[in-house]
Amino acid sequence: MVEHYKTLQKEYLHWLKVLGYSEATQGICKNAIQLFFEWLKDKNLIHITQLENSHINAYFDYLQERKNRKRAGGLSHSYLNKQFDGVDKFLQFLQQNNYPKILPPTNFRIKKSKIEKVYSIVPFTQTEIKTLIAQIPQSCQNLNNQKKEQKEQQLNLIFILYYGCGLRKSEGLKLTVNDIDFDNKTLFIRQGKGYKDRIIPLSENIYNSLKNYVYNFRNQTKIEHNQLFINPTETLIGWLKDLQKDSNSQAIKSKRLTFHILRHTIATHLLQNGMSVENIALFLGHSSLTSTQIYTHMIEQL
Repeated sequence: MVEHYKTLQKEYLHWLKVLGYSEATQGICKNAIQLFFEWLKDKNLIHITQLENSHINAYFDYLQERKNRKRAGGLSHSYLNKQFDGVDKFLQFLQQNNYPKILPPTNFRIKKSKIEKVYSIVPFTQTEIKTLIAQIPQSCQNLNNQKKEQKEQQLNLIFILYYGCGLRKSEGLKLTVNDIDFDNKTLFIRQGKGYKDRIIPLSENIYNSLKNYVYNFRNQTKIEHNQLFINPTETLIGWLKDLQKDSNSQAIKSKRLTFHILRHTIATHLLQNGMSVENIALFLGHSSLTSTQIYTHMIEQL
């Protein structure tokens, strides 16, 4: 990277830190501005005073056309919007620090409809889910016993809640130990989407898995909060990515693996196994069958 851009990047990251942005946001912005600077260098634009609106527009066009370097297809809309946001924050940084070349933030973002978002998702097959769960111990083997158990338990809990129970990301993260009713074998979802509470009946396998997690691990761990997950969200996401990266399956590596995709995946599997759309809607907490019927197209991809 050009020395001038290295200095700017350092000042930009310090500015983000002073303003109180999270480490995750700082990391995203660092990546975004580094890629932007590399592109500028390739275009022989080696000083920020050379920057014009046309260059920013050309860079955003380039990103939208660029192929994904990790999997088939282009860059996801979510990734693109993070890149755009990182560049916009950089333009705000230039404005607030009175740099001679001041360009306003673009505020350009890609918007997708709910249907487009769902149709862009490629669910995992039942075999792929079993493979991921089976390789959890292997993904944790290089850690000491305490960290190994913690990572293994948290990864298993991700699959229990998001695949086994079909929870939304926020629903699972908000769960406390008290939300599990072991006597009635139910899970209480507090303030789900639309601020609606709901109760999920637990299958025998999910019930036994949660009981084992709570009594043999969670209650034995000295932790101040009462959340079911004991680690921060960023750590859980990182571990899930590690699990996918460690897989020997190219099919698994080629797909996106997130909490919400596990929810989409269980919906398609239930539909595939003959459950009615109405019952799947109740299971997922959908207020409209229209949302659930979108999943029928995913069966064709399995």
